[in-house]
Order: sequence, then C-alpha cells, then structure tokens
Amino acid sequence: MIHKMNASKAGRRPHFKRYWQLYLMLLFPLLHFLLFKYGPMFGAVLAFRRFAPGGSPFGVEWRGLYYFRMFMGNPMFWRAFRNTFILSAINIVVNFPIPIIFAILINEIRNRKFKKAVQTISYMPRFISTVVVVSILMQLLMPNSGIVNVWLKEMFGLPPIDFMNNPDYFRWIYVLTDTWQFTGWTAIIYIAAITGINMELYEAARIDGASRRQLIANVTIPCILPTIMVMLILNIGRILSLGFEKIMLMYRPATYVTGDIIDTFVFRMAMGQSATQNYSLATAAGLFGAVISLIFVTGANTASRKLTGESIY
Repeated sequence: MIHKMNASKAGRRPHFKRYWQLYLMLLFPLLHFLLFKYGPMFGAVLAFRRFAPGGSPFGVEWRGLYYFRMFMGNPMFWRAFRNTFILSAINIVVNFPIPIIFAILINEIRNRKFKKAVQTISYMPRFISTVVVVSILMQLLMPNSGIVNVWLKEMFGLPPIDFMNNPDYFRWIYVLTDTWQFTGWTAIIYIAAITGINMELYEAARIDGASRRQLIANVTIPCILPTIMVMLILNIGRILSLGFEKIMLMYRPATYVTGDIIDTFVFRMAMGQSATQNYSLATAAGLFGAVISLIFVTGANTASRKLTGESIY
C-alpha cells in the first residue's frame, strides 16, 4: 500500500513540473475565492452574536436566535422579501427564455458579416457600467424632457409620467433594462452550446424532409436542453440575489413599496442612520436569504435530475 502511494506521488511530480505555470495561474482565482467568498463566511457568526463597535469583529455576546426573531417581526423585511421574490420571478419569466430565442435566431442567420455585427451590438451593453445605465435611464424617463415622455405626449397626447418615482413602473423598468443589458451576453452560452451540436444530426433531419422550424424544435432545442437546465438551476439559485447596485441607484423612498429588496434592507440595517444601524440584524437577514437560496437551488437541481436527468451536481 505504501509502495503504491509513493509510486503515485512520484508519477505526479513530472506532471506538476511540466505544467507548473498552469497551476500557478490557478492559484490566483483560488485565492480570490478563499478571501472574498469563503473568508466572509466566518462573519456569519454575527447573526447569533451582538456586534459592538470597537469590540471583537465576531461579536461580544452570544444572543442565539434573537436577531432572527427581530427581523421576522419587522414588516419591512417581509415587504422586502416579497418584493425580491416577485421581482426575481418576473425577471426569470421574461429574461430567461429571451437569450435562448435570441441565440437560436442568431444561429439561423446565414450572412456572416451581419451575424457578427448583430452579436457585437448585442454584447456591448454588458460592458456599460451600471451607474451609466441608470443615468441613461433617468435621462430617457425624465417627466418633462425625457424622450419617452416627449414621444408619449406627441403621439398620444399623454401628460408627463414620473416613471422613476412611480412604484407601479419600477419592476418593469428593472426587468426591461436587464433585457437590454444582458440578453446578448447570456446568449453567448447558448450560442456556444448550439455550435457544439453534431452537424450530422441536421443533415439527417434534412434528408428526412425537416423544415427549419422542425430542425429547431427537434434538433437544436433538445441538444441544448442540458445547458438550458443548468442555467435555469443557477437562475433559481439566485432568486433572492438581485442586482443590488442597480436597485440602489434606481429606487427612491416613493418606490420602496415595490423596489425595496432583501439586499437593500440589509444595507440600510448595516449602513443606515446610527439610530437604526445594527450589523447583527443585517447579518441575520442576509443569512436567512442565503439559506432560502440554497433551498431553492437544491430543490431545482433535484427536480431537474428527476425530470430530465440533467443537474449541476
């Protein structure tokens, strides 16, 4: 047994020696995850301990489930929880299928130059800063001089609408800006999956007389279904983790009723006014959201494995 272990170690040494540059490159993302993903997990203990400025970063007194009972008795938290769930559900229903459809349509384009132009134009919004996106949005939707209100007035004679301060429009503005910003970028994954389909399947289907619609329905979609299911599971796992930065830049006190989410609630509890500042309460609320997300992704993964045979683990 010892001889086999020594032989195995000796066999790995030439491999590490030959590819040490690759392992060195792997070290940096590994350190990133350790420092910024796993390291902060130790701070979750603050959900059970009272934090005092100037004291231990891991709290000064054990309080058990006190902070969980505190935020669960806060109606503002449940409003934020409901808003997070509704906004995420709308986002998945609208923005999950659109990149799939977009990728299939791009794949059907036969003119290479036009195809590359469409791909490039669709990717570009992903590289625009969220701050810039919201700034453009505010300019477009200004009540008096925004191009949207000017167009509505000239075409339909409607009075100016203050979109950014109206809670009825907040969710749809958020979802549609995500559509514009991320459709092309997300479609890259599906385009890559479509590119990997065996062309012989298409040729066989064409010989059998399949039309282009039938090729999409019976070859393209079934072949990229594993990728679709993995992406769906990941999206469900992020159902309580929305774009915190964009929400913070978009919402106003007038739109809290539909725009306040768990992340912004946690931010206000941790970084708000000193009278309401409570790091332990914010940590407990954030940990609660993380546990719910874990339950969602586990359930979605299990359901996908049983129904389609595809899963991420």
